[in-house]
Amino acid sequence: MIRLLLVDDHAVVIEGLTMLLSSFDDLEIAGDASGGIEGVERYDALRPDVVLMDLSMPDISGVEATRRIRTHHAGARVIVLTGSTDAHLVTEAMEAGVSGYLMKNTGGDDLAEAIRGVAIGQAVFGPEAMQVLRAGPETSSVQPQLTPRETDVLREIVRGLSNKQIAAELGISPGTVRIHVSNVLAKLQVSNRTAAALRAVDDGLV
Repeated sequence: MIRLLLVDDHAVVIEGLTMLLSSFDDLEIAGDASGGIEGVERYDALRPDVVLMDLSMPDISGVEATRRIRTHHAGARVIVLTGSTDAHLVTEAMEAGVSGYLMKNTGGDDLAEAIRGVAIGQAVFGPEAMQVLRAGPETSSVQPQLTPRETDVLREIVRGLSNKQIAAELGISPGTVRIHVSNVLAKLQVSNRTAAALRAVDDGLV
């Protein structure tokens, strides 16, 4: 059973999600919150498997709430559920550590499948968010010059491995991995690992 926390300042959204997601046998609504601050508090109390987080709320944003949750619970899995495809918000959400970014009009079956994926450690981003991530900032058409070791690290990023897992896979320290990841992001002119993986695949870098 996957336990969910719903965070949204609109009661009708909470009610709709509760009704929709409760129809799936493997999903359970552990609780809900009507604002970002309450969402952080409810996460601490309930420790759900996955959070569905709105972005725009009257006290603190969903990005800030996610950041606060992940500061104390690094393994927290948060899916942004929003109506906004603003590139700045998508990037901010990514940097805060969300595991998914979906539109509020996502169908029930697709949303349930996304929740299941995030619950086992996958990253799930809707087509709108993927388009923003692929576009990214203005980047050079020149292929980045990665060292062989940076290419190895990028290949593991594409596989979805964490720094610790990459270190074990390549036989180097986590600190060295962090340096390589930082260099890779700089050379690819992207701000996060997901965008790096997308560019690596799109440009055939690995």
